[in-house]
Amino acid sequence: MVPTLEGSPDALFPDFPKGPLHAYRARASFSWKELSLFLEGEDTLRFKKTVFSALESDPLFARSHGTHLSLEKYRELNFLRCRRIFEYEFLSVEDMFRSPLKMLAFTHCLGMYDWSLAAKYFLHTMAFGSAIYNSGSERHFEYIQKVFSMEIFGCFALTEVSHGSNTKAIRTTAHYDPATEEFIIHSPDFEAAKFWVGNMGKTATHAVVFAQLYLPGGQCHGLHSFVVQIRDPKTLLPMPGVMVGDMGKKLGQNGLDNGFAMFHQVRIPRQNLLNRAGDVTPDGTYLSPFQDARQRFGASLGSLSVGRVSIMCMAVANLQLAVSIALRFSATRRQFGPTQEEEIPVLEYQLQQWRLLPYLAAAYALHYFSKSLFLDLAELQRGLLGGDRSARQAEFGHEIHALASAGKPLASWTAQQGIQECREACGGHGYLAMNRLGVLRDDNDPNCTYEGDNNVLLQQTSNYLLGLLARRDQGGARLQSPLKTVDFLEAYPDILGQRFTGSSFADCLDSAVPLAAYKWLVCYLLRESYQKLNQEKRSGSNDFEARNNCQVYYCRSLALAFMELTVVQRFHEYTHQPGVPPSLRPVLGRLSALYALWSLSRHTAVLYQGGYFSGPQAGKVVESAILTLCSQLKDDAVALVDVIAPPDFVLDSPIGRADGELYKNLWGAVLQESSVLERGSWWAEFSHNKPVLGSLKPKL
Repeated sequence: MVPTLEGSPDALFPDFPKGPLHAYRARASFSWKELSLFLEGEDTLRFKKTVFSALESDPLFARSHGTHLSLEKYRELNFLRCRRIFEYEFLSVEDMFRSPLKMLAFTHCLGMYDWSLAAKYFLHTMAFGSAIYNSGSERHFEYIQKVFSMEIFGCFALTEVSHGSNTKAIRTTAHYDPATEEFIIHSPDFEAAKFWVGNMGKTATHAVVFAQLYLPGGQCHGLHSFVVQIRDPKTLLPMPGVMVGDMGKKLGQNGLDNGFAMFHQVRIPRQNLLNRAGDVTPDGTYLSPFQDARQRFGASLGSLSVGRVSIMCMAVANLQLAVSIALRFSATRRQFGPTQEEEIPVLEYQLQQWRLLPYLAAAYALHYFSKSLFLDLAELQRGLLGGDRSARQAEFGHEIHALASAGKPLASWTAQQGIQECREACGGHGYLAMNRLGVLRDDNDPNCTYEGDNNVLLQQTSNYLLGLLARRDQGGARLQSPLKTVDFLEAYPDILGQRFTGSSFADCLDSAVPLAAYKWLVCYLLRESYQKLNQEKRSGSNDFEARNNCQVYYCRSLALAFMELTVVQRFHEYTHQPGVPPSLRPVLGRLSALYALWSLSRHTAVLYQGGYFSGPQAGKVVESAILTLCSQLKDDAVALVDVIAPPDFVLDSPIGRADGELYKNLWGAVLQESSVLERGSWWAEFSHNKPVLGSLKPKL
């Protein structure tokens, strides 16, 4: 067990060395220490520092510079590190299920160190353990203790070879046999094999398996989850009837063993059905607290929202790492200048500011939003566990589902694009693997796919919005939601009549201006999508065809714009609340305005198309405001990075170290690589095996 970090708040913030970055730090308009305390709070900062310090002082977590591990060795090391994390007891069982902020901070710490480690730990505890806790009952809680003692190791088995996003079409079956009071888990063919399951490849002993529940007589009650033992914990050999294996090397996160499994008439006790959404009595009678099959299906897949919000947090952490590396590099990398003799930091160039600072603002805005949504999700889960079956609780679940379904695409795509921009902004040095930007890009890439393909997920959000509008048109229902994310739609007709009135860039330097534009944009896209959908239906298309034909330029854009608006709205409210210290208001206000305007600028064509913008001035005003905000934030950029960057040991990038000694750190890291000064092992091929060229001489 690692001791809790003691000491005064000042111990949390050691001073940075007065190296090449000192000039920018000295010009900052705010105290980065004050901002850190405001954003995170002392308890969270102390906890994160405790975790980071423990990792850095433990030889098992030493960075293996110059050593390239085989796939098998990397997975072995990742498992040993995961086991050590449990030995430290950073999180208790109570923390996992009742302290969402602490759990979120811990995810952040492990992920910034290595996403393979974070994924392994949280697939075991959150995906497997939380699925049991949230979907099961007291009879299943014995598994929770075994999770934290590592008597068993878990995984979450939903997707199959032939089905991923379309969960209703999952083909694994669970037939109930009342004679033995057992379920028979079966894979009808290889296309129904569970696939892409993290931890399943080499490690997992148990799985939460999703299967279609059949009762005697052949009646199917839809998708339910079951605890299935897949390996013997003492030998790690497969259980009878289970074929389980590893999928092999991936593009990234190769410390995590993704695997597959097929089940051949595997019998499990009736009690292994996770029964919060539905249960089966010993004689084979089906019972459920949900009368509506759609509600029951939603409850059985509620853990997917946990996964999607967690992926948002992962993507944001990757973006924070990338902008930390790129901006520290940009503040110390000198190229060209006003005279032949003088070179200036590339951060002084407007083009570099425009490329990087909006992603810094996005890292702040999305971090706050993902954290707040995680807390909203924890409130929803408490209601479900408390048996709340109210209409408000049901609406709350729909809203969370819509936000998680669009939030994951927005965060993962923003991180994907941001990491690539950071890589390019660091030039050739950014392409060196040791500087980590390539690893971040590869490790972030699956965030765009797992727990639902991004483009498919956006349809969930647009369906939610279209459904609200349809209900209003059919019965006059009010456009409201528990989290108030759609309440502005009550003024839907009036908002559509508004127009942009800014006449200079100064009018746009507060996020209230792009916020008003976003509300118009969402209302416009909602109206256009709704009309397009009805037009398709009137022309004879069935519901499936109509929705399919409305995605491009309509529903997809609607879902993204609604999500961006929600992030902008929450960050605006957070940065403009009375509790913000006066010394922090200017910098937070600029971050809020820059993220809002930069995101909005991607919709300029639609803003003109719908008539909200008119004439050349509107677009130019927004562009000028973006560049002005970038210029205003330029001197604050290094201090803003100091708030979000982890210690150098965790950041693990020579060009992004806090001391700013760019070339010294880079040179030292290159020389530490194995065999850099040795001749190639194949040198003899160069010296003694010259090709015979006589017959290839050109004829003159």
